[in-house]
Amino acid sequence: MNYGKKLLKAVTLGAAALALVGLSSCGSSNATVDNDSEMIVSVRDQSMLLVKGGKATKIYPISTSKFGIGSDPGSNRTPLGKLEIAQKIGGNARPGTVFKGRRPTGEVLKPNTPGRDPIVTRILWLRGKEANNSNTFRRLIYIHGTPEEKNIGRPASYGCIRMKSNDVMDLYRRVGVGADVKIIRGSLDRTPEGRKYYAKYGRPAHTKYLSLKYN
Repeated sequence: MNYGKKLLKAVTLGAAALALVGLSSCGSSNATVDNDSEMIVSVRDQSMLLVKGGKATKIYPISTSKFGIGSDPGSNRTPLGKLEIAQKIGGNARPGTVFKGRRPTGEVLKPNTPGRDPIVTRILWLRGKEANNSNTFRRLIYIHGTPEEKNIGRPASYGCIRMKSNDVMDLYRRVGVGADVKIIRGSLDRTPEGRKYYAKYGRPAHTKYLSLKYN
C-alpha cells in the first residue's frame, strides 16, 4: 500500500515538472496575474500608452490593421474594446526570432528585411473581455514584433498590434498575464491618461497619420 502511494506521488510530481517545462518553453510560466498594468491602444494615433499603477508611463508607436477595425471572423481587422493578455510567448528569444504557430523556427531577421513579414521577437496573445470581441483569442490576435519596422506608426497589420522588436521586448518585461488592454477608435487625448501624457511630453512624431479615417 505504501509503495503504491509513493509511486502515485512520483508520477504526479513528474507530470507537474513536465507541465512546468512546457510552459517555460513559451517563455513565461503565466503564473502571476498582473493587476497593475493597462495598455491603451489608439487606432487613430497608432500609439500604445502603457499605464502602471494608474500612472501613464510610456508611449510606443504601433501598427493596427490596414483593413480597419472590427471582430468579424476572417476580416483581418483589429478588435475594439476591453481585452487582456492571455499568454506571453518567447521571453528568451533573440530579437528578430521568427515564430510560426507561436513556436520559434530558429530563423532570425534584421529589421526591414526585404520581402519578409512574419511574427518576430515576442508574442502577447490577447483575449477579449466583452461580447463584441469575445472571439479575439480564437482569431489569434496578438501584440507582437514585426520586421517591417518602417511601417510602424501607420495601419499595416492583418488584425494584430505590431511593434518594433526593441519596443515589444521592453513591453514584455513590463507587463504580465492578466494585464488589461483597451483598444479605442479615437485619440489618446480622449482619455485622462493620454491627456496627461501629451500635456507633459507632447505628441509623438508618428501621430502625423491622425487624419486617416478608419472603418
